[in-house]
Amino acid sequence: MARRKKPAGAGGSAVVGIATVGVVVLIVRFVAAHPVASLVGGTLVLGAAIYGSVLWQRKRAREAQRAWQLEVARSQEIARYHAMAPDEFERALAFLCARDGCSQATVTGRAGDLGADVTAYAPDGRKIVLQAKRYGGTSKVTGPDLQRFGGTCFSVHGARVAAVVTTSAFTKQAQQYAAHHGIRLLDGAGLAAWAGRTEPAPWH
Repeated sequence: MARRKKPAGAGGSAVVGIATVGVVVLIVRFVAAHPVASLVGGTLVLGAAIYGSVLWQRKRAREAQRAWQLEVARSQEIARYHAMAPDEFERALAFLCARDGCSQATVTGRAGDLGADVTAYAPDGRKIVLQAKRYGGTSKVTGPDLQRFGGTCFSVHGARVAAVVTTSAFTKQAQQYAAHHGIRLLDGAGLAAWAGRTEPAPWH
């Protein structure tokens, strides 16, 4: 008569079970032999666990508070740009370029500018060409917007770094075009972070 095979892993499970029972027995015996030491040790372990939990909860609360404060600051920052006229917005971008170490930060936006609203030179000498899109919250920068800028920023204006900066957001088509052609995008949150020095400038 053929012997029935034991299920795979059955032996290992039995060993683990026996070891667990042995550990429990040792703990029970130690507690019975040393009740005071066990009580003190258990109290210390419980206290350490509670203290660690309190510290963790406080850390989470501080992180949430910092995140909320950052979001409020960014909302207030972008609100300033929404309130600007288009030419003021372009001057504000030129100011941010100069503030962060660029030379020859110049507003070039005018009729027939072929998409270049601000030009500057990064600290390492690369030419930066920015297009400013001060849009409302419901309007987005579209793919055709990016295509028009992409057709001139490198070939006409000689940009080493080309970026579109908006107070709003970008459509998926615009994002895809920018990614394919090496154009950097800063939406409203990115602009607020750049202005607030919590994220780097678009040429980094």
